[in-house]
Amino acid sequence: MTPELLFEAGEALVINKPAGLPIDRPRKGGECLEDHLDALKLGFQRPPAPVHRLDTDTSGCLLLARNPKALKRFNKAFEDRLVTKTYLAVLAGHPPGENGTISLKLAKISSEAKGWRMIAAKKGKEAVSHWELVQDLGQRSVIRFTPETGRTHQLRIHAHKGLGAPLLGDPIYGSEDQRGTGAARTMLHASRLVIPREGKPAIEAHAPLPEDFRRLGVQEPGEGDG
Repeated sequence: MTPELLFEAGEALVINKPAGLPIDRPRKGGECLEDHLDALKLGFQRPPAPVHRLDTDTSGCLLLARNPKALKRFNKAFEDRLVTKTYLAVLAGHPPGENGTISLKLAKISSEAKGWRMIAAKKGKEAVSHWELVQDLGQRSVIRFTPETGRTHQLRIHAHKGLGAPLLGDPIYGSEDQRGTGAARTMLHASRLVIPREGKPAIEAHAPLPEDFRRLGVQEPGEGDG
């Protein structure tokens, strides 16, 4: 699960995080992003640090800061909603239209039986996502998400509650029986990341469509046009 390098500059890297690679070490042990950070020093003395998070199952663009000052600047850019994040998602169903915006406040709950999950709640934290239908796959569909906020499981619950169809393969917000779906993971891919920088060109990175998306018939937006 070696990450692919998508962008390199003096203060930042963007990698293509493989699906299945967690950011933090799992409680039960096993491989995580930390195991690859020394290899991503690329001549620097200190290893880079992740600026934001992707779920273990989510593949795609992940920003790493190469020094503490850069980490602070990039954190502020995320907090100020200056970063453009684009995701491709396969829905186990179809959305109610061609495009729109989902605004649902989210809160975390937990139970002994089901563990923790996010729910839509009036007293939760604001979560906003823009979406667009980009491909019809018969019983499924492909959505392009552009989230304004970065709440935990935001796109997963926005798909489930906001669009009325969970992400294909989602073991928490999807159906209890995921067998026969053709998905070995939650089908969410961070395809593009743009971070503005004062006095410098913006950081721009694109993560190619993963093979498991292509096996389901998903195309890169724009492929096959004309």
